[in-house]
Amino acid sequence: MLHLLKNSFFVFLGACCFGILSTVVKLAYQEGFLFQEVMISQFGTGWLILFVLMLFFGRQKVTGKQFLKLAGVGLCTCLTGVTYYLALQSIPASIAVVLLFQFTWIGVMIEAIVKRQWPDKSTVISVIILFVGTIMAGGIMGAGEIQLDLKGTLLGLTAALMMALFVFFSGRVETQMSPITRSFYTSTGGLILLTILFTPKVYTEISLFDNGLWLFGLILGVFGVVLPVLLFVLGAPKISTGLATILGAGELPVAVIASVLVLSEQVTALQWIGVIVILLGIAYPQMAAQKRGRVPAVQR
Repeated sequence: MLHLLKNSFFVFLGACCFGILSTVVKLAYQEGFLFQEVMISQFGTGWLILFVLMLFFGRQKVTGKQFLKLAGVGLCTCLTGVTYYLALQSIPASIAVVLLFQFTWIGVMIEAIVKRQWPDKSTVISVIILFVGTIMAGGIMGAGEIQLDLKGTLLGLTAALMMALFVFFSGRVETQMSPITRSFYTSTGGLILLTILFTPKVYTEISLFDNGLWLFGLILGVFGVVLPVLLFVLGAPKISTGLATILGAGELPVAVIASVLVLSEQVTALQWIGVIVILLGIAYPQMAAQKRGRVPAVQR
């Protein structure tokens, strides 16, 4: 049980790291930085940190096939950020958050399809609790009439799918490899995708040090690439995909708390209740397992 709790904590902590990003990105936008600058600074800085760590702690031979698999995982996490940030340009943040957090039930369904086994009762109940909590914490209730943009909605749902796939593959791809090596090649995949999307020319037009972009890049690189990827690599292979996606919902409470502490945003009582509901939804599978006298299934 302690082993499961430790690995669950790794995944939960990784999700919490993701929760800090929205606040830092908003601060970067307030300073006048563009979407491309923010994304490249995040993945470029994260890649450099992991490269240094690998040189000292994670040297390991990697075949071409292994690299492609790990780079594919990096594509998922990179596309999560790209599609989510683009969705925010055409739909309200509250809607974008709710769409992104559909990754909880999508991840559970992916596991059900792969295992050809319907999720257990505690998992289904947890996903329902998380959905209700997300609606409350996202600020949709009481927001009045909401106009949905089709493109923004599809981008938000794509972000959810990519997040679910990132969690799923983090627990299954090259799990025998050292965490730092896996994390480095995963981040490499994300950086390659950004190079293709933005073209190499963008790199010559962006300066990390002349205008203070390096500080945002450092924070986003640590909390958006290095720590979450490492923590998911450490914990996700040792717990089920369903449990990992449920733990991933820890991102939203942190995002709400960070927006209050750093941006001084107003959060309603209903949103705070939603945060509490999300935390209960995350804890429910563990509580239900303890009540039954067993631990949730671990994937192998």
